[in-house]
Amino acid sequence: MSGIDPAQTPPPFHAVIFVSQRTPGDNGYGDESARMVAMVKEQPGFIGMESVRGADGKGITVAFFDSEDAIREWGRVAEHRQAQASGRASWYENYQLYYSTVERIRSWEKRAD
Repeated sequence: MSGIDPAQTPPPFHAVIFVSQRTPGDNGYGDESARMVAMVKEQPGFIGMESVRGADGKGITVAFFDSEDAIREWGRVAEHRQAQASGRASWYENYQLYYSTVERIRSWEKRAD
């Protein structure tokens, strides 16, 4: 996805961790997910995100924001609220949301020989 650059985003900042179990089939999920990713990238205070999904349908998406206010504002976007309702009706068996403050970052990258 569009991960954050630790050198460009010094802590503290905020993370919303979305852990979900998908239902079988696409049911329009792919298109709507792409639309939400494009929309959140335009949201004031959005920093970046990371997302993975296993073959069993279990997924984890972490979205980073510069403030709790930015998270709340994203939660109030009408199209996002509509997508959430569609998710509960069609795309998810279950999900959990975790809210966290990132206070430190450690990273490592393998260097080319």
